Amino acid sequence: MAEEPEISGADDGFEWAVVEVFGHRRHAGRAREEERFGAKMLRIDIPQLKWPEDQPDAKDPTVTEWVTHFYGGASIFSYTLTDEQTVFQINRPYKPAGRYSLPAPDVCDDDDYPF
Repeated sequence: MAEEPEISGADDGFEWAVVEVFGHRRHAGRAREEERFGAKMLRIDIPQLKWPEDQPDAKDPTVTEWVTHFYGGASIFSYTLTDEQTVFQINRPYKPAGRYSLPAPDVCDDDDYPF
């Protein structure tokens, strides 16, 4: 489920965190406690980052969307508070590799040399 959470400076209950679920899945994003389906659940909004295609030398990716996950309290293995910069670093996509060209071969006639 993709949602657009509001990012504001007001205290909306969100805090930057890294969450491990059942010790197998790890999410980094903005988290808070919400009541859903008559039970308290953890809501975590994970930023989806992308490198700008028109700027191959860009140092920072941009946030394209936020993906929201909900988890029950019993499924949370660990909850670590962190900061925004760390969350973006964890979710940072791999930077595309640059193209590498081999140099042109030397023009030399080495047919006289044995193998």
